[in-house]
Amino acid sequence: MTLNINDLQFPDKKIIIVEDDIPSIRYYETLLKNTGAEVKIFRNGKDFIDFITHEIVQIDLVLMDFLVPLVNGIECIKIFRKERKDVPVLMLTAYASEQSKKEAFLAGCYEYILKPVYPEKIMALLEKYLKHKKSTIAR
Repeated sequence: MTLNINDLQFPDKKIIIVEDDIPSIRYYETLLKNTGAEVKIFRNGKDFIDFITHEIVQIDLVLMDFLVPLVNGIECIKIFRKERKDVPVLMLTAYASEQSKKEAFLAGCYEYILKPVYPEKIMALLEKYLKHKKSTIAR
């Protein structure tokens, strides 16, 4: 049976997107809009870091671009891991180097996905990381 993005429902989940590329943001928003998940977008790493260090909110999944302005994706993950150790972070990147991949996993990402990210891949990852995950609220 093929999974359809419209079949995925996550009305109690909160997904954070850290991405500076507008077409990529729109793409992820379009894919996620019918899931019922709440989506919050940050266009630079500094705003994301400010948010996670000053707000007490539920976060169930983070989609992180490798190269975002002000604070890069690797540093964002390292700081995020100090606050949230168990939230899946998926690194989405156009950089295929083994060094970048190694840095991302050492920082604490769960997946390192090369762009373009096809809808089927996003669906599979959402199902993998959100379907049976219990939401937590922490800072």
